[in-house]
Amino acid sequence: MRAVLFDLDGTLLDIDLDAFLPVYFGALGPVIANLTGSTPSAAIRAVMDSTNAMMLPHPGTTNRQTFDARFIELTGVDLEHEDGLITEFYTKVFPTLGSGLGPTDGARRAVQTAIDAGLLVTVATNPIFPAAAVSERIRWAGLGDIAFSLVTTYEIMHACKPDPAYFHETALMLGVDTSECLMVGDDAMLDMGAAKAGMATFFVGATGGETADYRGNLNELAELLPTFGIC
Repeated sequence: MRAVLFDLDGTLLDIDLDAFLPVYFGALGPVIANLTGSTPSAAIRAVMDSTNAMMLPHPGTTNRQTFDARFIELTGVDLEHEDGLITEFYTKVFPTLGSGLGPTDGARRAVQTAIDAGLLVTVATNPIFPAAAVSERIRWAGLGDIAFSLVTTYEIMHACKPDPAYFHETALMLGVDTSECLMVGDDAMLDMGAAKAGMATFFVGATGGETADYRGNLNELAELLPTFGIC
């Protein structure tokens, strides 16, 4: 094994997405509505539709380019020209939404153990967010000081989970084969989909993941990592 891919939300970061997303959309909606001249609810519908476009295969186009193209179709607004306002939201407003959030038990231990073992360590979050939002959530997880080998964001990736193309691209960017990677995550569909790309899988979710190669919590993963041979 040469690389460990860690999902972020629900894996390294202890977050209830069902509770967080309404807060997030509540803050983002007025910003997008201001850009599009629509209501916040209509603005968020456009964001969700454009996000869904990223989830479909679009080889040769980054996730951001795919999102922006669909958003233009829906609203007539080119977000690339409004990048300053979006960046301001993610650097000034988004950080305020993390109150009460923190690392999952064992997150730092598992990440540091992997690094100490000489493995390439990636934050393999589903790349539907800009880098600023991902970096902030990494900070919420108490890992802002870690020099990860790769962090997957919508600016650089050309596919999303669970598309095997996402996992193949991540491995390619790390310079390893998918067979040399372990995907760690809490989502039985999105994260454990790495198996279809030839990756080993470690499931940390509460339910599901029966087909994963390994199951447990992050502290148990930390105990297991040193037993893997480094290729």
